[in-house]
Amino acid sequence: MSTAVDDDLWSAIGDPTRRRMLDLLLLDGDGTATGLSTRLPVTRQAIAKHLGVLDRAGLVHGTPAGRERRYRVDEAQLARAVAQLSSVGAAWDARLRRIKRIAESIARET
Repeated sequence: MSTAVDDDLWSAIGDPTRRRMLDLLLLDGDGTATGLSTRLPVTRQAIAKHLGVLDRAGLVHGTPAGRERRYRVDEAQLARAVAQLSSVGAAWDARLRRIKRIAESIARET
């Protein structure tokens, strides 16, 4: 599993409405734009656009269901996002530890 940062993936996850949509889809197992729009403070059209962004990022996949599409979270892609977040978090933790050591060294010298 690659932990290289994927800007398209993080751009898709960066929107709070899309994160809430992912939460709802994970909770329910799947959903439609109409169903999600009844639970979020945005229009069905806006939900459909957000689902398109999530689909292009590979975070959800839609299958035809009558006149709508049912969307399900791609758990492998979500796991990839979690791995990237962990990797970025670890890198920042290391940077902050170095900054702390430098600051402590400077404080001891003064």
